[in-house]
Amino acid sequence: MSGLYAGKAIVQVDGGRPRTLAVGDTSPEGVKLLSATSEAAVVEYQGRRETLTTGQGTRMGSIATSAAAAGRTTLTADVRGHFVTTGTVNGQTVRFLVDTGASVILLSASEARRLGINYLSALRTGVQTANGRTTVYRVKLDTVKIGDIVMNNVDAAVTDNELPVMLLGMSFLNRTEMKRDGDVMTLTKRY
Repeated sequence: MSGLYAGKAIVQVDGGRPRTLAVGDTSPEGVKLLSATSEAAVVEYQGRRETLTTGQGTRMGSIATSAAAAGRTTLTADVRGHFVTTGTVNGQTVRFLVDTGASVILLSASEARRLGINYLSALRTGVQTANGRTTVYRVKLDTVKIGDIVMNNVDAAVTDNELPVMLLGMSFLNRTEMKRDGDVMTLTKRY
């Protein structure tokens, strides 16, 4: 349960994408929303009812309902129009450039070493970048935090090339709703 409103709730079933249900609606997986207020919702699955609050998950039969608490952050563009921000990877501070052209978060090898990421044992693959073809190591980051948004198990790549800032790519950004208004970008966690 990631959001509650009078008569509606945002639910995530079996790790799927979050969806909004109105009272009386049933998800494709068979989870029915019986009631909802801004404080709690009652759901039913296979005849079993349970009351949930925001951020709470439950296991009902073979269906798991869960969602991380929603988070939001606002970024302001620098003088060149780039969105640069400070976040954390696995609890350690990292400087990021928002890059919608990057498929995943991209870290330099020196930054990965500083963060304690054992990338040398990861899958090594060739990729095409804006600067040409290069080799990267595919890794998973336990946690990435930008503002109030925390994501777990995020795909990333490590490159031997030095980077002035790390790239915050689509493996993180796809899990947010991005809204831009001039020099301001707001990221809101979707799931």
